[in-house]
Amino acid sequence: MTISDVTIRSFQVGDGPALASAWTTAAPSDPISYQRFRDLFLLDRNFDAAGLQVAVIDDQLVGAAYAVRRLIAVDADDLEPAAGWIPFFFVHPEYRRRGIGRSLLSAAMDWLRSHGRTEVFFSSYTPNYFLPGLDGARYPDAARLLANLSFERQYDAVAMDRGLVGYAIPGEVRKRIDALTGEGYSFGTPTDDELTALITIAGAEFNPDWARAIREGVVSGLPLERIVVARQPGPTPSGRAILGWAMHGTYEGVIDRFGPFGVLPASRGTGLGKVLLHLTLERMVATGAHSAWFLWTGEKSAAGQLYLKTGFEITRTFTILRAPLARSDA
Repeated sequence: MTISDVTIRSFQVGDGPALASAWTTAAPSDPISYQRFRDLFLLDRNFDAAGLQVAVIDDQLVGAAYAVRRLIAVDADDLEPAAGWIPFFFVHPEYRRRGIGRSLLSAAMDWLRSHGRTEVFFSSYTPNYFLPGLDGARYPDAARLLANLSFERQYDAVAMDRGLVGYAIPGEVRKRIDALTGEGYSFGTPTDDELTALITIAGAEFNPDWARAIREGVVSGLPLERIVVARQPGPTPSGRAILGWAMHGTYEGVIDRFGPFGVLPASRGTGLGKVLLHLTLERMVATGAHSAWFLWTGEKSAAGQLYLKTGFEITRTFTILRAPLARSDA
């Protein structure tokens, strides 16, 4: 077989199940069901079938590369007109080392270029990403291919996990909760009206995509008990400003998945973050979770250091990559 035997075309109706199956064969350590593939990508609000490039040999789908650009802004009206993303690519193991991966990625990059994009990222796309970046330890061939296509490291993100079997809030954290409560702080489930303030804080002070995730999670049925907020001291709980929050089950309803989580800058150093983290872990255990995990934080960040001190361990490292998209006629 030569590369001339391969047809590279855009996604067509009916490809979905074969894409999920080929993905799982290509990356058995990161499998995906067709329903999850559909929900994350085909039903993504920015999905354009022309950006999903597939490789076909004798009517068999053997690989794919997905390019996406913003049709709907994450924040205000910013469509990030210079940027495009490649959230995933893969080639069936029986058809590797024949140039198919390069052809798929080149087609995806050409498509982004045709829409005026001047840079492409792998794979830090929000709202719907499967992994935040490249796990070079798990996929060294993909790392080499992306490097050959001029992708360069921007920064690293780490995934962390913590077992919850036998977990209980440590005594020193209980003491800090009591001390903060004595000072007038309160912790608990937000009211329905407080969600408006929480979403505003998440979007304005942290990440617009966190605001989206909270809003869509609640609308989709996320129980409010999966959110813990910290409120400023005051005479009554009603009307106290929210200073921070932590939650779980936000993404795809997975109860073991922790986050998002944040404390306003002015309230850091008080112990609120540690308290919120532990209160949420306690609720996760009560819900039946056997572990807590998340996909994306900076190892050296304040949050990353807090997680490590709380018993989380780094399980994977992802590299966010960027490549320029120079005009083909430049």
